[in-house]
Amino acid sequence: MGAVVAIDALLDQRRVWKGQPQALPTSSPQPTGLAALDEALPMGGWPDAALTELLIPADGVGELQLLWPTLARLSQDDGVIAVVAPPYVPFAPAWQRAGVRLSQLQVIQASTRDALWAAEQCLRSGACAAVLCWPLQADDRALRRLQVAAETGHCLAFGFRPSQAARNPSPAALRVAIETNPQQLRVLKCRGGLAPARPIALPQRRA
Repeated sequence: MGAVVAIDALLDQRRVWKGQPQALPTSSPQPTGLAALDEALPMGGWPDAALTELLIPADGVGELQLLWPTLARLSQDDGVIAVVAPPYVPFAPAWQRAGVRLSQLQVIQASTRDALWAAEQCLRSGACAAVLCWPLQADDRALRRLQVAAETGHCLAFGFRPSQAARNPSPAALRVAIETNPQQLRVLKCRGGLAPARPIALPQRRA
């Protein structure tokens, strides 16, 4: 058996490398467009170059409306918005009314098997400003790949998942649950600080 050496002695001899955590930015360059949400998040907006999970009880509960202000801003700056394997064909007039430039919107059709791979490639490419995907059955490993890909490509990643996924841990930098009765959202996890205890009211959905 090897000799037992006190950790203090190793530190004194500088024989142990002590890693330093990477400093987080003090503020986000990606405001959500919802003032109450920005105020609740530690960095004042979406976590940049990271995965955000939107946990929803069903499709069409306002999840796209929540993102449209950000997507509209990015598209006006010539950012490409990739929508990977959406459950429904995006209704172009609604996206246009929300301010999204349709010329910057790319809808990618993929099978359930290939959708995660396609989303990861879009995130890593460096060509997209934001990627929307629906990793419904993704495990921790798949979500971690999306998170790393978002960091690599310096891209906003938004993953829509069922509300039940909140029971399981996730590597996403931000997890937001959308509730319908009443219409509000809850921040379940946020990088850089504690999640706010109170729900955040959502504006009334457009007719």
